[in-house]
Amino acid sequence: MENYPDEEHVVKILDAKNVTHNVKRFTLSKPENYSFTPGQATDIVINLPEWKNERRPFTFTSLNDWNTLEFTIKIYDDHNGVTNELGKLKAGDQLIIHDVFGAIHYKGEGVFIAGGAGVTPFIAIFRDLHEKGKLGNNKLLFSNRTTKDIILKDEFEQMLGDNFINTITEENTSEYDHEKIDEDYLAKKVVDFDKYFYICGPDPMVEAIHKDLLNLGVKEEKIVVEQF
Repeated sequence: MENYPDEEHVVKILDAKNVTHNVKRFTLSKPENYSFTPGQATDIVINLPEWKNERRPFTFTSLNDWNTLEFTIKIYDDHNGVTNELGKLKAGDQLIIHDVFGAIHYKGEGVFIAGGAGVTPFIAIFRDLHEKGKLGNNKLLFSNRTTKDIILKDEFEQMLGDNFINTITEENTSEYDHEKIDEDYLAKKVVDFDKYFYICGPDPMVEAIHKDLLNLGVKEEKIVVEQF
């Protein structure tokens, strides 16, 4: 039996807007004294009787000092699951959130590697570093199927400039790379393998890149992956 955190907070959806064709940004009311660190997550439940037993982890994309909570969630509308139902909700509807728990924590400057919606834990981390003037030489390698799948493209470009590197796997475009993130690609794009490497995306991608980084000489303790 899974050991779920017990704390529950009923929150209201204040706003729900698309940021790409299949990703929505949800702005929620924030419970009093509710706090988290960038990269952390919580379990979300839709506050309807038929969905009460369906808990799913989502990462905060807001910062702790905001007076609202924000989640940036990919909506899978090809089956009748939680995100499909979330996609139907609007301002005024309710969700239940729980305790926060660790996902990815920032340990130091390095290379962030994301596949699709796997970029969400990095959003708050980059926003936090940007707000503090501490983005330094952090890089984001972001893999998507098509250009229309790139989440928060303008914001990442504004924050990271040339350190925002996109590769598109299922579409040829002159604007971005058209390669898979693998050992060869990493060897081309990364100069210093002594930094931290943060990976988030589909499990097979995370496992493959983890192995590629070890092959390239990155120490195990410098590789940071989601811990749910």
